Amino acid sequence: MSTTSKTYLELSQDGGGAHKFYEVTVQGQVVSIRYGRIGAAGQTTTSSFPSVEKAQAAAAKKIGEKVRKGYAPAVQGQRAPRAVTRRQVASAPSTARAVAPVLWRFRTGSAAFGIHIDDERCWVGNQAGDVYTLAHGGEVLARYQLPDGVKCLVADDFWIYAGCDDGRVYDLSSKLPFAAYDIAADVDIFWLDIHEGVLNVADRDGRLTVIDHEDEHQWARGGRGAHAWMVRADDRAVYHGHSGGVTAHSPDGGTELWHTPTQGGVLFGWQEDDAVYAGTSHRVVQRLSKATGAVEAAYQCDSPVYSCATSPGGRFVFAGDSASSVYCFDRDGTRLWKLGTGGGGSALSMQYRDERLYLVTTDGSLVCVDASEAAVTAAQQGSVPVARDIKLAAAAEVPTYTPVTAATSVTSVASVPAGSVVVECVQEGGRTRIHVVSDGYDRSWNVQFPRAIREPGARYVVDALHPASGGFYRVRGDIRRLV
Repeated sequence: MSTTSKTYLELSQDGGGAHKFYEVTVQGQVVSIRYGRIGAAGQTTTSSFPSVEKAQAAAAKKIGEKVRKGYAPAVQGQRAPRAVTRRQVASAPSTARAVAPVLWRFRTGSAAFGIHIDDERCWVGNQAGDVYTLAHGGEVLARYQLPDGVKCLVADDFWIYAGCDDGRVYDLSSKLPFAAYDIAADVDIFWLDIHEGVLNVADRDGRLTVIDHEDEHQWARGGRGAHAWMVRADDRAVYHGHSGGVTAHSPDGGTELWHTPTQGGVLFGWQEDDAVYAGTSHRVVQRLSKATGAVEAAYQCDSPVYSCATSPGGRFVFAGDSASSVYCFDRDGTRLWKLGTGGGGSALSMQYRDERLYLVTTDGSLVCVDASEAAVTAAQQGSVPVARDIKLAAAAEVPTYTPVTAATSVTSVASVPAGSVVVECVQEGGRTRIHVVSDGYDRSWNVQFPRAIREPGARYVVDALHPASGGFYRVRGDIRRLV
């Protein structure tokens, strides 16, 4: 009969530092490690060893490593979870003379920061942890229910990710969303971006943390400023906006490429192919060259800028301010119009697509504005359409999805559907990895895969795999266990 031993450690520092736990359980030849933010369920990994003695030795080594880093024995539940920063924003009535031509408005019920618009759907995520998808015409399609408030929604090609206040980043690209990244307990997420499977996180302390496709920490930088609300990434650099301006770092190690002070702290960021746009607390959006950091243009608003976006190539630049107004500028900085958001409060995030400007606001609305030249001209003359209000009740009958949190949550299949790909979970150097079994793929490459459902020896069926530039595969579509 095997015996079970459990060691629970915590590391908690004053002044906003680390606040996390580490638990090691040994049951016979199996060692389970659970870790994460104090007060959260955390993430679990399990390893098997040839003998009980080897399992106990491996556990003792892990415990020793953590103790040397400052962890100490604790009683679970005695220390309270650290409070998560909720962005407190003010929203004054608009000073614009005319109201924007709002086509439709969906009220989610809670302040919303997350927005993404793609070819098929509009995505909105709010502070209640709800993510809704809507058709471009405003019809509600689906709801995702996450454990905590949604800080932001970002896209990386086909994949859609939600940064959540529970310290995780969820992949919402398939019917069963899952936690793709588990952020360290001492990182208080403000904003994030993902490029080719690499996660870039900007946080409350002004740091930039970069995590690879295996959810393993790569590098971190900070020190130029605090309250980092902007991070954007491409093949050339990671662009990090904070209270001290915008700093560009090389993606493969974090070397600083340039730093540009801005007119006030950066509250939001946007990027095009050759430029990044920083919306600041000093009522201006600044366009910076990606190559040098030089300020190329300024777009002057009348109140602090909460959000910004551009049409393709930066032809038009849009901004939302703290006084419930939205602006449009020509590329050179000439203001073309200023309009009120139409009763939804201030735009906390925005995105432009096909002559439509989509806003998410302080009152939790997703707002679709007709940004065509004809519609804006008519609005300036006082002629606007009657906005269609889509009530929250419209979402009551749509499918609701919650994240997969354990291997038992994954649907099982007995055969491989045509066109699907088989992958296998293996142990390599004490870590669980996913490799491809099906023919036609490089079997030396790892597959990006949710840690919560990895089980050594298990095989899974996925709809498709796509190669990433970093030399790994990414799953597209559903994941099912092969039995």
